[in-house]
Amino acid sequence: MSELAEQLQAFSQSGLWVFSLVFLRIGAAMALLPAFGEQVTPMRVKLSAALAFTIIVAPVVWGDFEQALQANSWWSLMFTEVVAGFAIGIMFRLMVIALQVAGAVAANATSLSQMFGGGIGTEPQPAISTLLVVAGLCLAVMAGLHIRVCEALILSFQLFQPGGRIGPSDMATWGISRVAHAFEHGLTLAGPFVLASLIYNLALGAINRAMPQLMVAFVGAPAISLGGLVLLLVTAPFILGVWVSVFLDMTDLQSGSF
Repeated sequence: MSELAEQLQAFSQSGLWVFSLVFLRIGAAMALLPAFGEQVTPMRVKLSAALAFTIIVAPVVWGDFEQALQANSWWSLMFTEVVAGFAIGIMFRLMVIALQVAGAVAANATSLSQMFGGGIGTEPQPAISTLLVVAGLCLAVMAGLHIRVCEALILSFQLFQPGGRIGPSDMATWGISRVAHAFEHGLTLAGPFVLASLIYNLALGAINRAMPQLMVAFVGAPAISLGGLVLLLVTAPFILGVWVSVFLDMTDLQSGSF
């Protein structure tokens, strides 16, 4: 009986260390995840979600952490797990930033940048950015965001193995490429608004050249704003559809896109 009690005590102690390391990676990712990590999400909800993800992920990677704990101390593994968690969270967060960039560019192109939305954070965003971000997060959750997060977290233990070394140069190269891709994707999504604004301003310049006495500013400003709203109504479903497809492809770590 005493031998069984000693085995249970040893298992509980090792299990506590493993669970805490898994929680560190998931907790760091939770701070940046879309929907789960938003500033308006209550801290209790974030903590509950992090614990729930930890309970799901920990049994899958239990053996890897037990081997890592035998060769390394808990303190040496802690830093690696936090960095890996932030990397996973940034990967998801950059897709939300792409929507914010698309909304900001579209608002500037259509003279709607002065219309600020309530936003889902502390920083004010143009109304178009807020609309796209909220709609994109809703679509991501409907598309199984929690499942994609679980898959990414489990597969991340193959990329960032417990006890492995994370090279600063590799992380810097990866971060630059992901940020560049996010801005490129955001500008691509805002392409229809930039093209429409270019054509409109060229036409407005031609009209002003032909009729100098016409106050084109009084006619052009309301027209471009109305046209921007109509264009948003027409293109928003396509923009969000493309964004969701790219979002699902980027978060598939097994495809090597990470």
